[in-house]
Amino acid sequence: QVQLVESGGGLVQPGESLRLSCAASGYFRTINAMGWYRQAPGKVRELVARITSGGSTTYADSVEGRFTISRDNARNTAYLQMNSLKPEDTAVYSCNTDGTTGWGTPFVSWGQGTQVTVSS
Repeated sequence: QVQLVESGGGLVQPGESLRLSCAASGYFRTINAMGWYRQAPGKVRELVARITSGGSTTYADSVEGRFTISRDNARNTAYLQMNSLKPEDTAVYSCNTDGTTGWGTPFVSWGQGTQVTVSS
């Protein structure tokens, strides 16, 4: 199995910053793209940012220019630097990835989620 553990959420005021981390652990051969998703109460889950194993990135229009996704392949960890946070960024943020297990089978894994609240 492959586990993803997120950290770094919390309560901040508008305009402030947070950095989320997502660490993968378990028995795997490869990890492909890693993505951050968020879900606010009463809304559908949406992709926030995604980064491929080669470092190519994709962002939702709503966070472009404010959020930066990165990854450390040696640590199997992805990061989401969130600047200029707005109240509408409030949501549970979850990490997702897929790849190949140590047994050669494909996997898809989700983290448990971390709450980000932006409020004055």
